[in-house]
Amino acid sequence: MKAVFLDRVDIVSEYDEIIRSPSFQMKVPSVIALREYVQPKPRPAFTRFNVFLRDLWTCQYCGDKFKTHELTFDHVIPKSRGGTTTWENICTACQDCNLLKGNLLPLECGMHPLRKPVQPTTGELQVNGRAFPPHFLHRSWNDYLYWDTELESP
Repeated sequence: MKAVFLDRVDIVSEYDEIIRSPSFQMKVPSVIALREYVQPKPRPAFTRFNVFLRDLWTCQYCGDKFKTHELTFDHVIPKSRGGTTTWENICTACQDCNLLKGNLLPLECGMHPLRKPVQPTTGELQVNGRAFPPHFLHRSWNDYLYWDTELESP
């Protein structure tokens, strides 16, 4: 939305959802085109979405996949025990596992993350994003992504 208001992108397609303010309303963009190429940062922003993407929406304790609203962050070393909110100490957990682990250390409760939490590269997150099937994305993307199309040889 910020890029739209700063006139840095062109809106190609929109969702049906409308956002409103007291003096303005618009449909939420679903596909945008950058007006200028922006070099991606080598290290992605530390956001909830990026942590879930790194962990492929999989609880790092039980190994089950969940929808976004069913997931939480877990501090591997709890904040109450000196843990920090960083890539290296946060992993994706389902609500049941997070509640079960509580503020215990992995050794105390026998719950260890399936994969050691690390800071991913932007490229790693892009690879993870491509792993999702087409039905995971909004239908407006179908015209721009070719998931099952065989590429022509030169």
